[in-house]
Amino acid sequence: MRTKPPQREQAVAQQHTPVKVLLGSMALVELLSGVTQGYLTPLLPSLGSALHITDAGQTRIYLLSQLAFAVWTPLLAKLGDAYGHRLFLRVSIALVTVGSLLMAAWPSQLTISVGVVLQAAVVGFMPLLIGILRHRAPEHRRSGVGLLVGALTASVGVGGVISGTLSEHSAALGLWVAVPFAALAVIAGLLLPEGAPPTGERLPLRAFALLALGLVGVVAALSLGGSWGWTSARTVGSMAGGLLALAAWIAVEARAATPLVNLRMLVDPPVAIVSGVTFCLAFSTIGFFGANAVFLGSSPDKAGFGLAYGPQAIALVALALNVFALGSSLATATLLRKFGERHTLALSGLVIAASFLILLVWHHTAPQYLAAIALLGLGFGGYQASTRALCVECVPEKDTAMAAGINELALSFGAAIGASVVGAIMSAHQTSAGVTPHAYTWLWSVCAGVAVAGAGLGLCYRKREESR
Repeated sequence: MRTKPPQREQAVAQQHTPVKVLLGSMALVELLSGVTQGYLTPLLPSLGSALHITDAGQTRIYLLSQLAFAVWTPLLAKLGDAYGHRLFLRVSIALVTVGSLLMAAWPSQLTISVGVVLQAAVVGFMPLLIGILRHRAPEHRRSGVGLLVGALTASVGVGGVISGTLSEHSAALGLWVAVPFAALAVIAGLLLPEGAPPTGERLPLRAFALLALGLVGVVAALSLGGSWGWTSARTVGSMAGGLLALAAWIAVEARAATPLVNLRMLVDPPVAIVSGVTFCLAFSTIGFFGANAVFLGSSPDKAGFGLAYGPQAIALVALALNVFALGSSLATATLLRKFGERHTLALSGLVIAASFLILLVWHHTAPQYLAAIALLGLGFGGYQASTRALCVECVPEKDTAMAAGINELALSFGAAIGASVVGAIMSAHQTSAGVTPHAYTWLWSVCAGVAVAGAGLGLCYRKREESR
């Protein structure tokens, strides 16, 4: 009697992984992603005092994390498509776990700097999970992505609230917040099946080096342009060097037999439009979040605006926003089915624009402001789920993680440029007494306008069969 080879038996067993186990394990992995992205920011000021990290040192830590996000995204996406989504998901989880433990067990400026670089591997979670989901449960792809985005957004708020509360007692204690979630993610990663068969394509090192240099240069200029000065030699040199490296990368990729990124994917109308929507709506939402915290913490008696909230109350508002985002992300699959892709994408942009238009008129009392922030949360969750689901639907299965990675890069760049523009607006309205209320009039108007542009792009979306 013939027996099946062990590898084939394993593959057959993986095909029968229950959907509830599959989605539940994926959600646990995304919990780590959200907590990791949400818990450190509230800790940095108190960590700075406890570990003697200057403001410049804290800025460098933030920059390191942003640069690492940019580099890890295409690397993990390509390696996942080439050598296995599950394998490199587990590698990503291991990197984040080591980074979290390193920071918590031996806190110092050096270990936190190394730790945030390792933790930035969370950017691989979503593309790699979507790669597994698309192959193992294609009928649950949209609802599954909505669940993953919901787990991500909700846990960002939870991580911030927990670490903010613990930091009132000890900043070092707050560094342990990510560790138990990392342990859960390690267990969940062991339960997940493999995704699509790996392509086996080699990693083109020259193309990756050029892309990494380009992304690092552009992200550094966008992240630190406000503090360096937008016309300073460092900002201009960093941006110019990054753009030159990206141009060289495109030239190398155009001639490569096995490119790092299929350049046709970047100009493919469905992928390009979804990424454009992601960019615009990330600009309007994530780019605004820093200014939102400033507004909530400002005293109306001194600044002429704000709600005079303390750190814990600000963290709770962020958590509430993410709860509304959780609700809309879970509803996205239903909206896509009932209203179609174009209208669902446009709806997210219009809801976000409406929240900023409401703030232009009503922002003087807590109920007025918080109602607009709740609406912002609904749009935030809606676009995060819909764009992540749609970005992979028009590419071959072998390119799933890379297409999702391109969308993640669009989100990162939208957030970085949005934050830079918001920072420039606030700097332009800075006086000796602080930021003037007119700064918020301008930035709410800009964010609303960019969100409307995102909604307009969403209406241009066409499925591949519709565009023929």
